[in-house]
Amino acid sequence: MPPNNLRKILLEAVEEGLSSLGDSPKQAIFFHLETHFEISKESISTNLADFSEALEKILGPGAFYLEKLIAKRLYEKLGLEFEEVEHWDFSEYVSNVKKGLLLKMRRR
Repeated sequence: MPPNNLRKILLEAVEEGLSSLGDSPKQAIFFHLETHFEISKESISTNLADFSEALEKILGPGAFYLEKLIAKRLYEKLGLEFEEVEHWDFSEYVSNVKKGLLLKMRRR
């Protein structure tokens, strides 16, 4: 899978995860990411650690659950099985997606 496709799918998963909060909260979070943390929607996939840290500053402990929801959506979109791993953060789930995609491609 080309990296641009993965970035697009990751952004879709982020959008869907944030949409679970409602449209206004989703827009407010994107606004804060852009204005207070200098993270645009398009740059989330290349700034996963910063995105995760910003969500935690915006949402507090609730960010963990939102990140897990986003990770689940990402796995679903890519046809991978989501398995919760204790002590993994958001970027580790995304890194695992990349490994899973490589394995799928090698099996073909």
